[in-house]
Parts: sequence; structure tokens; C-alpha cells
Amino acid sequence: MRQKITEIFVAYDPGLARAHQTAEFRSMRRPVDGDFNIYRPDEDYHGSELPLKPAAVLIPLIDHKDGMTVLLTKRAQHLKTHSGQVSFPGGRCEAQDADAMATALRETEEEVGIERSHMEVLGAMEDYETITGYVITPVVAILQPSFKLKVDAGEVEEAFELPLDYILDESNHELQSWVWNDQERYYYVLMNEKHNVWGATAAMLVRFARLINGTLR
Repeated sequence: MRQKITEIFVAYDPGLARAHQTAEFRSMRRPVDGDFNIYRPDEDYHGSELPLKPAAVLIPLIDHKDGMTVLLTKRAQHLKTHSGQVSFPGGRCEAQDADAMATALRETEEEVGIERSHMEVLGAMEDYETITGYVITPVVAILQPSFKLKVDAGEVEEAFELPLDYILDESNHELQSWVWNDQERYYYVLMNEKHNVWGATAAMLVRFARLINGTLR
């Protein structure tokens, strides 16, 4: 599986071009995918005007001998936004970040203590726009399981792993909805026994799975 994913990203993001895009460039570019075409699929809807707020996350694939997993975090309960939600390591771009990859790697080290030396960056997925006006670049990396987690309790309640096979199984990608202001809203969910992965994180995992499975449109 490692070889397959590596080969896909060599073709999908040659030379890490997407991973090296700057915050300024991404803030002024409307992505082709995001909450806007899931949340309200029948409307020409964008939550925010340009410029968008650039951010980046890491999709960390841990290369265990018995199968790859994806490392995720659960945000601390005391945070003002998205408290208790499952997410990737990552956050908003800062002035010192040269590009999306720099943001994703910096945030990963800050949140869960994994250093760059444990990672092989493969590339980045297409940007994803949230209804709150963020443009998120999902950077994909393979991690050797020799790292030791050092979770920042100020931001992260826990870090956990989900089997990659579970994520790649598209029967686990559930599109749910709820009614808000008399209108139906949609979002992806990946359920498991302990954690509820939903919203933008689930949507990015769905896109990643479709890329690897060859079903991405």
C-alpha cells in the first residue's frame, strides 16, 4: 500500500507543487471543492468572500508492519471553536510559514510532538474550503511508527489511529443531514466504535480515499 500511495502522489502532486503553495496564493483562489458543494448541494453557495483564511493540515499515514493507519486528534473541550471535534493535526498559516507544507509540519509538531525527521511528505490534496471561510490544504505524509507522541493538552484531548483499510472502504462514508433554518444541510460522517469523524475532516478523508481508490471525480 505504501508504494501504491507514493506512486499516486508522484503523479497527483509532482514536485510537491500543491504542498509548496503560499498562503497568499491560496487565500485568493477559490477551490473547486469544499463544504459549499456538500453542505448545500443544490445552491450556488459560498460561505465567505475572498480573500479566504489559509490553513493546512497533515494527513499522517503511519506505516505499521500489520497495516497503515491514519493519525487523528480530538480537540480539547475548552477550545472556543470546534471543541471536542475530531480533526487532523494542523491550523491556520502563520507569517513565518513558507508554504502549506511548512504550516502542516509546524502544527503537527506543536500539537502532537512529531518531528519532521519521522515523515516522508508525499504531496498535497486539492484545497478544501469551509463554510467558515478557511481554505485548507491537506498535506499527506507517511510516518514511521518509531515516533513518540507528545500531545499538547492545551489544544488536543487525545490522539488516536484509524485503520487505513477502514477509511478506504467507501461503504463507511455516510452522507448525513440535519435541518437548520428550515433547510436541509449535508455532511460526511465516518463512524466507528469510539470516535465520530464528521464535517470537513471526514470530507477530506473521503476525497483521499477516492483518490487512492481511483474513484475521485
